[in-house]
Amino acid sequence: MRLNKYLAHSGVASRRQCGDMVKAGLVKVNGETENNPAYQVKEGDKISFKDKIVSPDEQFVYVLLNKPKNVITTTSDEHDRTTVMDLLADPALENYRLFPVGRLDRETTGLLLITNDGDAAKRLTHPSHEVSKIYHATLDKPFTPMDLAQMEVGYDLDDGPFAVDWVRYAKAGDPLTVALQIHIGRNRIVRRAFEHLGYTVELLDRVYLAGLTKKDLPRGFYRYLSEEEIRMIRHFS
Repeated sequence: MRLNKYLAHSGVASRRQCGDMVKAGLVKVNGETENNPAYQVKEGDKISFKDKIVSPDEQFVYVLLNKPKNVITTTSDEHDRTTVMDLLADPALENYRLFPVGRLDRETTGLLLITNDGDAAKRLTHPSHEVSKIYHATLDKPFTPMDLAQMEVGYDLDDGPFAVDWVRYAKAGDPLTVALQIHIGRNRIVRRAFEHLGYTVELLDRVYLAGLTKKDLPRGFYRYLSEEEIRMIRHFS
């Protein structure tokens, strides 16, 4: 097994992130720093990440969290701010090296998958799989029909094109809240897309992620995926 895949199966992060960590010199094989993500792990090798021995979990865990505001999407925070991992109250989860798949900024709420399955994380975050996400954005002023049409057509941002699968008002008669589906995942992409048109996003909520919804999942709570949902996530393309 390649080193980056071994680390992903160990719950360190997604396979791509693990590759970056190897190149950054954070991984050792048998006590020696290994910078090649393609290193083939052999039986008996001792793999450590940040000087802590890691090994693949025997069982994968999949948790869906409805993230509240002012919570950091990371496994730990040097400033002692609340992270998404702090919201997982089940002691049984302490036995697994879980990590959030993708990111939601501190102010954004909504669906976030937390798992130790590095392969599933790769499939859900890699651009080639075009995973769909639906957001509800509440703005500082009414979103005009002209700007709605402009967003539907798409336009360029500083880091590349912005395109939606569809966009519409979230509720009839309410031009302040806009629903949109995208399958791109660049940093703060939704907020920047509205800023480009002269709006400030006051509330941003992810209500759909790769076939998963917030149904019966209040803000700040989490649940385990069903077997059917796990099959969907693991084979998503």
